Amino acid sequence: MVRQRSNRDSESVVLVAKRSNYVILALFVVAVYGSWFVYEQQYLNLPKPLGAQQVGKRGFSEHEAIQHVIALTQFGPHPVGSPALDHALQYVLQAIENIKETAHWEVDVELDLFHAKSGANHMVGGLFKGKTLVYSDLNHIVLRISPKYAAEATENAILVSSHIDTVFSAEGAGDCSSCVAVMLELARGVSQWAHGFKNAVIFLFNTGEEEGLNGAHSFITQHPWSDTVTMAIDLEAMGVGGKSGIFQAGPQPWAIENFALAAKYPSGQIVAQDLFKSGAIKSATDFQVYQELAGLSGLDFAYADNTAVYHTKNDKLKLLKPGSLQHLGENMLAFLLKAGTSTNLPKGKGTNSSGKSGQDTAIYFDILGTYMVVFRQYFASLLYNTVILQALLIWTTSVIMGGRSAMVSLALSSLSLVLMWMCAIGFSVFVAFVLPLVSSSPIPYISSPWLVVGLFSAPAVLGAFTGQHVGYLILLKYLTKTFSRRNANLPLVVQEDLAKLDAERWLFKAGLLQWLILLIVGNFYKIGSSYLALAWLAAPAFAYGLLEATLSPARLPKPLKTVTLLIGSSVPCLLSSGIIIHSVSTLIGSAVRLERSPGSNPEWLGNVIVAIFIAAIACLTLVYLLSYIHISGAKVPLIITTCLLFGISLAVIQLGVVPPFTEDTARAVNVVHVVDMTGANGKKQEPASYISLFSTTPGNLVKEVEQIGEEFTCGTDKPLDFVTFSVKYGCWSDKNANIGWHETDIPLIRVENDIKGDNRVTHVSIDTKLSTRWTLGINTDEVEDFQLKDGPEELVPIGDKSNADSWHIIQFSGGKKAPRKFSLTLFWANNQTHKSYKKDSNTEQPLLKLRTDVDRITSPTETVLGKLPQWCSLFGKSTSPLTLAFLTSLPVDF
Repeated sequence: MVRQRSNRDSESVVLVAKRSNYVILALFVVAVYGSWFVYEQQYLNLPKPLGAQQVGKRGFSEHEAIQHVIALTQFGPHPVGSPALDHALQYVLQAIENIKETAHWEVDVELDLFHAKSGANHMVGGLFKGKTLVYSDLNHIVLRISPKYAAEATENAILVSSHIDTVFSAEGAGDCSSCVAVMLELARGVSQWAHGFKNAVIFLFNTGEEEGLNGAHSFITQHPWSDTVTMAIDLEAMGVGGKSGIFQAGPQPWAIENFALAAKYPSGQIVAQDLFKSGAIKSATDFQVYQELAGLSGLDFAYADNTAVYHTKNDKLKLLKPGSLQHLGENMLAFLLKAGTSTNLPKGKGTNSSGKSGQDTAIYFDILGTYMVVFRQYFASLLYNTVILQALLIWTTSVIMGGRSAMVSLALSSLSLVLMWMCAIGFSVFVAFVLPLVSSSPIPYISSPWLVVGLFSAPAVLGAFTGQHVGYLILLKYLTKTFSRRNANLPLVVQEDLAKLDAERWLFKAGLLQWLILLIVGNFYKIGSSYLALAWLAAPAFAYGLLEATLSPARLPKPLKTVTLLIGSSVPCLLSSGIIIHSVSTLIGSAVRLERSPGSNPEWLGNVIVAIFIAAIACLTLVYLLSYIHISGAKVPLIITTCLLFGISLAVIQLGVVPPFTEDTARAVNVVHVVDMTGANGKKQEPASYISLFSTTPGNLVKEVEQIGEEFTCGTDKPLDFVTFSVKYGCWSDKNANIGWHETDIPLIRVENDIKGDNRVTHVSIDTKLSTRWTLGINTDEVEDFQLKDGPEELVPIGDKSNADSWHIIQFSGGKKAPRKFSLTLFWANNQTHKSYKKDSNTEQPLLKLRTDVDRITSPTETVLGKLPQWCSLFGKSTSPLTLAFLTSLPVDF
């Protein structure tokens, strides 16, 4: 506070540079409770489920939709090729027959049970690099709803798509029986409205998505109705329930702009789209096929609550929150009614609704789940450039007017930013390294995400404050000398207090500089999430300019007003608090499946990622608030509080008060009966059979093996190559491993013909025996090109092939009638003068390596699964082996 008295002869200044502890406490309380309120409204506030009588024939009823989820989950896991999937298809087929019977008399409901014989997905983007995904014998259900007396409507269709199949390890309540249920209830509703439509609506219930987006690919490349599709909507899940939000939109903005106008509870963030497209989220959806292969624009929705249960046994009905289906269903029905009656749908690849080429992508975000803001990139660039230029002009003018003192102060306040980031990251990363030493699991917070508040957020806040305070002290020392020269007539105590107040203001302005830099970078790279940088820059700058700024550098500084922080932070917190909390929650859940190749990463890696992410959030969002603490008496209470939070959280973990995993939030493991025909040098040997236990969740398996028994040995002594990934740390047991399989089940790779010379060509036959799900690795250091055939039918043609780490991977999946015998033609690289070796050893790599999967639980596997701790769950994905896997290879020198 400042008290100043003056007269003509002298000036007496009494100044105390101090802020009340209670003000700081109140600010932290407002920040915490305000942030949680935003998150709760934006992500947890679900609509009330409605019954059939409440919505009538034309509305969406969750009570009706949930019956479909119940029915589909009762079939258990239903992966491609399983009898359970046939039952699920029959159920969906019968539900559609009921829709046909009750449809409006002026509406056509056409049903097509589509069988895709075979095909190959050659996309090379993202997860598809170095892969060819081949499929066969897939069955899909395609439903088209259109006005009966407007035949031209079928020439322009809106595609709504999701998948019926699940991974082998989950019943799929979230992924994606909930999506299928919503589509069935939407189809029922649309069948009562479509007589007034100008466009048809196609509902695609596909299979094969979990094996590599094969259902969407087969529809786009083989089904005659695919040529009529002008816009695609994909429904997905990476968790169970909650709000289904848009995480991909475009490239044309028509769909997202009209969804924002139509939806009752709009939910979607371009932040999620930026993360997804950056590759930070290692996943893909059918929407990628619709965008890249078909050139369609549209929307991609996903349920993202409880991401830790994704593809595990806990993807089950009881975790599906009431209101989840109602939320997505009401939004989608309103959008389809608007799009169905529109005459200006986007016309396809590279064109807008008027048919002209060129696209202006959209930036979108929702506010509290009730209103969605959408604006185009062109406007965003214009707005960002204007703000950047004005900010640079103000900064330049300010520094010039302030002279050398201002330039040095700017440099030192920038130093405080650097120190803040260094200390925040350093403190939280230190904890990341400590946790594996004091806990039974390297990631002990999975079942209790609130623990990260004490484990990582508290050290991050303490580190950010410590770093900023060190910078503050350096800046204060300089400013004290400056004020002693500039205001020598003032008492020394007053000079020191003036320096404190000026240092506080420079730290606040350093926060503005931080966000200005981020806005410049985001604008340059056209990052959609840059609107957050704009909010965190413009709102505090406006508040500071309105309430704090002075035109003359000669005026004495005053303490920053509390209202400045409240006004400046309200809009940024409204826009970002929910996203931040949701993102941290998603990141924590994803740690369950962090290790794509078990044992290949250090145990602390997951903690370091979480720690750095939280530290970055602390530095970005608390930079303004922390600048208020340095002249207050809240420094010691802040240190004590953060240390207490950390100490309590650490004690809770060390004492085992809360377990790292529970039955409902389980550790992801795989139990595979392996029959291995590959030697360490790629040569053939007698079959070696054993039960393999490994986990995509960081940490050893000692506790699990102690409970299972069955003579397991754990370590890194027995690395295992599953073609699509490798297991460097795992457990294995030979007990009864010769039971449950026969030598006639072992796949065969046989060289039929080898034509040597400058253009060497080798013909190989492959017999996968029992398996219709297999993975073949082709060594691209030795092989330049190849061709795969099923009899006379060409599955993979000759042509350019991408590779990843010197391998091209063919992933094959199909139904019961899929082929099991193939011919492979290899075209060797010219001037071959060396053999392939693993990068980390002198072990020769094979020419071909093959893994075949069989959905069979052998007797020893059943024993292990029966003893598996309740806190563990099998984990499935397209690259995971099933419970019985055969490994074989062909050496280079066959």
